[in-house]
Amino acid sequence: MGIPLAERLRPKSLDEVVGQRELLGEGRPLRRIIEGGRIPNMIFYGPSGVGKTTVARIIAENAGMTLHKLNGTSASTADIKEVVGDSRSLFGANGVLLYLDEIQYLNKKQQQSLLEYIEDGSITLISSTTENPYFYVYNAIISRSTVFEFKPVTAEDCLPAIRRAFAALAEELGHEIKLGKGVCEHIAHGCGGDVRKSVNTVELCVMSAESDGTALTVPLSVAEQLTQRSNMRYDRDGDQHYDILSALQKSIRGSDENAAIHYAARLIEAGDIISLSRRLLVIAAEDVGLAYPQALAVVKACVDSAMQLGLPEARIPLADAVILLATAPKSNSAYLAMDSALDDLKRTGVNDFPRHLQNKHFDGEESAERGQNYLYPHDYPDHWVRQQYLPDALADRVYYRPAPNKTEQAAKEYWARIKSRK
Repeated sequence: MGIPLAERLRPKSLDEVVGQRELLGEGRPLRRIIEGGRIPNMIFYGPSGVGKTTVARIIAENAGMTLHKLNGTSASTADIKEVVGDSRSLFGANGVLLYLDEIQYLNKKQQQSLLEYIEDGSITLISSTTENPYFYVYNAIISRSTVFEFKPVTAEDCLPAIRRAFAALAEELGHEIKLGKGVCEHIAHGCGGDVRKSVNTVELCVMSAESDGTALTVPLSVAEQLTQRSNMRYDRDGDQHYDILSALQKSIRGSDENAAIHYAARLIEAGDIISLSRRLLVIAAEDVGLAYPQALAVVKACVDSAMQLGLPEARIPLADAVILLATAPKSNSAYLAMDSALDDLKRTGVNDFPRHLQNKHFDGEESAERGQNYLYPHDYPDHWVRQQYLPDALADRVYYRPAPNKTEQAAKEYWARIKSRK
């Protein structure tokens, strides 16, 4: 049993691949391409353990091509040239398919070295990456490839593969394997849709199973101890990090407190209270804003408490902040006002200040206009007086438009009453 079980049980046909029905189901584009036999350059994008390497192997076998596999973490330009050398020998008579795993780890020069061989047909490239290829893969390679996104496999999709793995081991060992209640389900959920990890966990469970000489027993307690949790699918430097933060903010913006708590819990479970805290402060200002101005102060207090407490207690004030923001009235009026003003700066550049707003200064003898002529609002009724504040070129610009919430509408009505007087 030197070869891992996941490798021994790797699917031989598209129908055996777990999940990915959107790509590999009957009539789907990728399946039609594979069955057609003419293979283009492709990039497989998705989390680990969801079938990218398996599908690449099936493609090579169906097309009768020679498969070479390289990993971006260790491959060199010399390794790529060696593969190309095979394409010009008898071994590559039916074409050479290079499966390049983790292509994002190749530097730009190494990725550029592939272009020549892709363009002259020396090799067909199938590369895979767990990171967004549009950020990490050289544009010239993307332009010559078709990107297919592999989705995470659900725990339910993993269950048949886990049961097959137990059955295969029972046959290999010649012993019955008795499973405690919930073993398969715990492995499926604990490994979070990573098929390879799920199957290898099955092998670990059997290796540590209790034996009575005729049968092996795998109790739930063994599965719980050996299951490596990967259901977080969380990498602080990868797409999942930003996807969770994006989902959190959009859930709060959409006033769905239950979804917001779910995504916050994922960040807390991963121990990343710093990213969660920073994003909550942004949300308080950007999405709740002036509809509930006190939200920023409350969230800041919750964040400070969380940082001082640390986990696990930090989850309590952070939960307060998440639910407060999700259930608070929403306004992005200040956010829009600032962006509008920044757009004007980019469009018109920096304009002169109105003279009466400048700091007091000496008027030279040559000055045609004498005195600053600034009107001090506190000297007037209601502490307001009509005068121009924007530069002349932008005198009529309106950046801030009050949102329809109680706080902003009250301020709008107050100033409308005062500014309407003659």
